[in-house]
Amino acid sequence: MKFLLAALIIALLSFVAGLYLPWWTIAIAAFITILFIPMRSGKAFLAGFSGVFILWALLAYLIDIKNEHILSGKIADLFQLGGSSLILIFVTAFIGGLVGGLGAI
Repeated sequence: MKFLLAALIIALLSFVAGLYLPWWTIAIAAFITILFIPMRSGKAFLAGFSGVFILWALLAYLIDIKNEHILSGKIADLFQLGGSSLILIFVTAFIGGLVGGLGAI
């Protein structure tokens, strides 16, 4: 229960912070959340990772839908991902998840 609550709060704080502050404030949001909901380091990492991963994957997918996969397809070609926008969204969410997880530790 604490894990899901922490992941949800991390996602919410990261979203709000992302509206007004730089992207790296997701680490600060994860850190502050784990200060108030203490966990062992493994669970804290997973809570930070999953909260930010799901948030960034959802936001990237919504942006991708709005421009009909045109921009993400071109960027995926640049990164040699075979033009797959879903792989690009996964990579984006994974990087955000790592930052959130490390911030939670």
